[in-house]
Amino acid sequence: MIAGAVPIVSLPAFPFEPQYVWSIIDVSLYVSGLAIVFSTAVSLPVALLLGFTEFRGKQFLQAIINTGMGFPSVVVGLLVLFAVSNQGPLGGLDLVFTREAMIMSQFVLATPAITAISLAAVSGVEENVRDAAHVLGGTRVDVALVTIKEARYGIATAILAGFGRAISEVGSVLIVGGNIASADGVSKTRTLTTAIQLEARQGRYETAMVLGGILLVIVLLINAVVVRLGEGGVMQ
Repeated sequence: MIAGAVPIVSLPAFPFEPQYVWSIIDVSLYVSGLAIVFSTAVSLPVALLLGFTEFRGKQFLQAIINTGMGFPSVVVGLLVLFAVSNQGPLGGLDLVFTREAMIMSQFVLATPAITAISLAAVSGVEENVRDAAHVLGGTRVDVALVTIKEARYGIATAILAGFGRAISEVGSVLIVGGNIASADGVSKTRTLTTAIQLEARQGRYETAMVLGGILLVIVLLINAVVVRLGEGGVMQ
């Protein structure tokens, strides 16, 4: 070694391609995030409607929502795939094996859970809170906003629970997305769950373990936030 030269320290090689992993994370968060945004936009008004009003068929609608919470994901994937196929009603939009189709499938899976948990939170708001809003001259919109404020922890828990189910989903997104990655290693429709399945099947266990660890961290963070919100709701 030349005197005064700085020794070169070789960095450990990653057992995976960072660009590949980051693209998978990006697709997973993009698809699940948008699915939950759309699902929340639908679920919350439905939960408020069921919580505030009485109408014919209400029990039947609640039964459908509760059934949807346990609906098999592969069946959802098949239904969405048929809807976007050439023979389906959305065939002209060319959505087969796209992120948009994956968002649709996760939307269908997450909406019943978010609706049911949000409904439980809204129904748990005491009647005197709503009565006070009425007495103070509040409109139905004002009463709804007050109720949402009181049930915010439960609603936030519902949204996070829906996101947790969406990002952990494998069956439906595999069917409608196709688990596609480009030749340069960038994910097109490959998510954390579908990539784990592929890497493990092909014997690349190091990459599968890295992806599994990332998914586990995301899910644990979601659960931690849910628990924290639950404790916050109890303390209020």
